Amino acid sequence: MDSSLFFLFSLWALAGSSISQATAEPTEACPERILGNERRRSCPKPCKQDKDCPNKRQCLCDGQCGLSCVAPGRTCPWPLTPSPNSFARLLSPAPSFSALLEIRCQPDFKMTNGLEAAIRRCQGDRQWSGEDPVCIGAADAAPISCPIPEETGLTLEGSAAVGSQISYSCRHGFELLGNRENFCQEDETWQYPHPICQRVFCPPPREVDQGYLVAVQKQQFEVGEAIYYLCKKTFLLDGPNRVNCQPDGTWSTIPFCRARCTVPALRSRVIVAGVKLWPYDIPEGVVLHGQNVTFYCKHPERHCSFTSEQSCFDGQLTTPDCYLEPTWLQFKIFPHRVVSEIEQCDPSDLL
Repeated sequence: MDSSLFFLFSLWALAGSSISQATAEPTEACPERILGNERRRSCPKPCKQDKDCPNKRQCLCDGQCGLSCVAPGRTCPWPLTPSPNSFARLLSPAPSFSALLEIRCQPDFKMTNGLEAAIRRCQGDRQWSGEDPVCIGAADAAPISCPIPEETGLTLEGSAAVGSQISYSCRHGFELLGNRENFCQEDETWQYPHPICQRVFCPPPREVDQGYLVAVQKQQFEVGEAIYYLCKKTFLLDGPNRVNCQPDGTWSTIPFCRARCTVPALRSRVIVAGVKLWPYDIPEGVVLHGQNVTFYCKHPERHCSFTSEQSCFDGQLTTPDCYLEPTWLQFKIFPHRVVSEIEQCDPSDLL
């Protein structure tokens, strides 16, 4: 295999060019989804694992669409419409998802981009990636392309022919330092220096009030690494207990540790978790963050009650404006007259 073909084949391999690579290699081998840079109209649903996908679809690497929900049994058009100046050869057993085909020029013809062959991949949208190369007669052909960069880790899209443009991207876990696009000039030099791919790290995650991190001793974390949060006793974790180092060097959503709330009713029953209870029957007299408590209020003109719901938020739970705490005398001598025990109002009374 000549050096140009080997290099181009290596670029497609970095983009996740086969199903076996998409399933066997770590997630870092698949590029991030780069919307707007690919020639495709749309990308399948993004995913991280198979369970994110609908039935009969798998989470596989779909080139510049990144990890996507695709049907691995899908096929691309084959054989291709014959071209007078080139011929195509299938490099995979079948024209199914991630299969490769090679296109070469007929004898006495050369590609305008200076390459010996073009490799196209069967995508999740059932189309072959890229476009057919242009083959011109050898007599008309000339070395009219710019040199391909040797930077490892770079993924290229586009053509290196004079007057053409290429775009760069890095694999998962790396960030691009430099221009994302470049232009091959008439003198066969690039308009800008080629960029490089630099590994991304996240700093140590921040502490959470009333919580703690599980066994975190490192000073930097690679993209995809996870850390875990736990809350101290009696506090409730609000958010994910696992956070991940993201490709931009930041952590995903950091959780909070929320306090319980004391139920402010003293002499009236309330509804907690669907059960009507006296305050002294509520365990420790508290409810968890996010839990709702239903209070009873007396109708201002009629001898009936109606309900009003309040929610506990990080230690704060207040009674509704309509709630009036029964007196000690009502509670001890006339408990059946406490607002929570009288007949509930008819819905029409509340209009």
